[in-house]
Amino acid sequence: MEFGIHFFPSVGPAQKSGEQYFEECLQLVDRCDELDYRHVRIVEHYFHRYGGYSPNPLIFLAAAAQRTKKARVITGANLPVFNSPLKLAGEIGMIDAISGGRAEIGFGRAFLPLEYERFGVDLDESRPRFDEGLEQIRLLLENENVSSEGQFHSFKNTTSLPRPTQKPRPSFWVAAVSSPESFAGAARMGHGVMGVPLFGPKMKEMMGIYREAWKEAGHPGKGKIMLMFHMFCWPDETEAHDLAREHINDYIASFAEAANDWVSGTASDAYPGYDKLVANLANDNFENTLARGAAWVGTPKTIIEQIKEFRSTIGDIEVGSFQVNFSNMPVDLAEKSLENFSRDVMPHFKD
Repeated sequence: MEFGIHFFPSVGPAQKSGEQYFEECLQLVDRCDELDYRHVRIVEHYFHRYGGYSPNPLIFLAAAAQRTKKARVITGANLPVFNSPLKLAGEIGMIDAISGGRAEIGFGRAFLPLEYERFGVDLDESRPRFDEGLEQIRLLLENENVSSEGQFHSFKNTTSLPRPTQKPRPSFWVAAVSSPESFAGAARMGHGVMGVPLFGPKMKEMMGIYREAWKEAGHPGKGKIMLMFHMFCWPDETEAHDLAREHINDYIASFAEAANDWVSGTASDAYPGYDKLVANLANDNFENTLARGAAWVGTPKTIIEQIKEFRSTIGDIEVGSFQVNFSNMPVDLAEKSLENFSRDVMPHFKD
C-alpha cells in the first residue's frame, strides 16, 4: 500500500488568500520525496470555497512537479463536462512533459448543480458528456490525425501536441462516489478508480463491483483503488482529536453548502439518491467521519489500528490519498503530521 497527499481546498478569501493557500500547499509538496509520499493530487472545482481555489489542477501540478523528482502528479479529478477535449488533451501532454512522465489523470463527472448552472450544462447530460470526453481525450493522446464526430464535440484530422511522454499515454483514473455504474465502468475500461469512503459498508460493495468487473473484462491483476482520507497523526490522542475536529467539521460544512441545491429542489435522473446523500451531510461531523473510517486521526499506534480495521472490514486498497491541510488547518501542524505518519506508520504498510 502506498500513500500520497491530496489537496482539496475548502477555504475562501475570508479564511486565507489563494496566494497563502498555494504557498502552504507547496511547502507540504516540498517534503513529499523526502518522506516517501508517492503522489501529489488536487481537485477541479469552481465558484465555492468547497474546491473553488482549484479551477485548473494542472497548473498546480506543474508547480508541484518542479518541487519533486519522484512523486507522481495526479489530477483528482479533471471534469470533461466543462472542458474541450482538444484543450484538455493538449494540457495533459504538457504536464506529462513538464513532470518527466510522472502524470496520472483522474476524470470525474462533476456533481455540483451550481457548477452545471454557471457553465450552462444540463445535469442530465453529465454521463454522455463524460463518456464522450474521456474517449476523445484517450484517442487524442494515443493517436495522431484523430477524427471524432461526437454529440458535444467534433473534430477532424487533429494531432494533439505535445505528444505524451509516457507511452501510449499517462494512466487514467475515474472518480466515483456511490454509483455501481461508475465503479464497473472504470474497471471495464482498464482504469483505476478514485473514491471517498463516505458510506462505510457501501464502499465495500462498490470496491467488490470494481474488482469483479475488472476480472470479467480480462485485465491482468486486480486494478487499482485509491481512496481519500482525512489524516492527522499526532503524539497525543486527545490533542489529535482536538486539533483536527474543528477543521474536519468545517470541511464537511463546506461540502454541504456547495451541494445544498440537491436538497432544495434540484433533481436529475443522472444522480439518483443525491438528495439523501447531501441531506445526511447536515448531520455529519468529525466523530461520524472517524467512526466510519473516512478519517484516520490519532496517535501513530491508533492510526495503524484504524488502517488495519479498514482493510479487514472494507477491503484492501492500493493507494491512500491524504488530506492533511483540510479547511484552515495550520500548515506547520499538517507538516508535522506528515512527518509523524511517515516515520511511525508508513513502515508498517510497505508492500
